[in-house]
Amino acid sequence: MDRLRTLRTFICVAEQSSFAEAGRRLSMSPTTVTRTIAALEASLGVQLLRRTTRSVRLTEEGALFLERCRAGLAEIDGAFDSVRGNRSAPRGTLTVTAPVMFGRMHVLPVVVELLRQYPELQVRLLLLDRVVRLVEEGIDVAVRIAELPDSSLHMLRIGQVRRVLSASPAYLAERGRPNSLADLREHDLIVIENEAVSQRGLGFDEVRRSGRPARLSVNHVDAAIAAAVAGLGVVRTLSYQIAEDVAAGRLETILSDDTAPALPISLLFQSGRRDHPNVRAFIDAARQHLQGVSL
Repeated sequence: MDRLRTLRTFICVAEQSSFAEAGRRLSMSPTTVTRTIAALEASLGVQLLRRTTRSVRLTEEGALFLERCRAGLAEIDGAFDSVRGNRSAPRGTLTVTAPVMFGRMHVLPVVVELLRQYPELQVRLLLLDRVVRLVEEGIDVAVRIAELPDSSLHMLRIGQVRRVLSASPAYLAERGRPNSLADLREHDLIVIENEAVSQRGLGFDEVRRSGRPARLSVNHVDAAIAAAVAGLGVVRTLSYQIAEDVAAGRLETILSDDTAPALPISLLFQSGRRDHPNVRAFIDAARQHLQGVSL
């Protein structure tokens, strides 16, 4: 257990960039923390941390070692959790990340239900439209909407979403409803910059290249949807992103016979963490919620 304590001390120093702060968090004196790290570096024969009078930073070797330590301790913690998991209720902090709009619409309700059900649980929900590195950023569960490459992380598929084209009823009344991709060359397109996932499929890129330039380019899906509702053209999104506007009659989907493959909704978590009470409770609640949701 002394080796585990040493590794947890190193992780805390690296995360806090401070020997003193690590000591406070671990109830250890700064001198003890310093000696622990020095002994660890001596046993490894490499310098893990670069100290100055103002900062503590990881060396290149230290950054690699930190990543392996986090993964290894997650496996060990998972082994303990798997044994006592059936006897433990969710408690402490669960950190979840998801895309902004999907998180607001479909992950926040899951979190609300968990908080109501488990009074000793706290949730940190990070809604981010970027790929988050679970181990490095301390994430327990990540919700991803994409085809995912193989990795050391565990993945659980819980649903899927479709790519769709839509426009406002007023725009379609004025310009006509396209019946094929070729027809889109005569329509105004609203393009979401850097939205590679939502723009793939349906030959959308080919239509853009062969037709007129996009009438409007924006850098966020919310603005693109608002522009489509305002009647500025045809927008390409994921199905859940316009569900509220379609239900309210502000947008209509077009070319609904799209055969482009759906995108999976997956939960990612570190190896060995699935049996942790917090992670298991989130997985169960997410599955139950998404079963009744049309995406």
